[in-house]
Amino acid sequence: MRIVVVCGAGASSTFVAARIRRAAVSRGLPLEVAASGESQLATALVDADVLLVGAHLAGRLTAVHERAAAASVAVVLLPEDAAVGADPNDMLDLALASAEARS
Repeated sequence: MRIVVVCGAGASSTFVAARIRRAAVSRGLPLEVAASGESQLATALVDADVLLVGAHLAGRLTAVHERAAAASVAVVLLPEDAAVGADPNDMLDLALASAEARS
């Protein structure tokens, strides 16, 4: 499974993706977790299964969701504290549940 974390410029998504990747490794899950900025979304959606969207992009979620739906990618809006306080296991669980719901 390939999970993509997207934010405005790609900086906070890199941090969140690393945290989720470590959570997946600690569970023994063979996942690819990548980060992307919104401007690279089209490329990031290729071969993605789940798109985790930074909370600061909530105002553009409809447009992001439409682009992801066209690529058959599930979308999850992350909590406000994803970059600093949210448990990466919780974010990983959101991604896994979203992917499972799509299959």
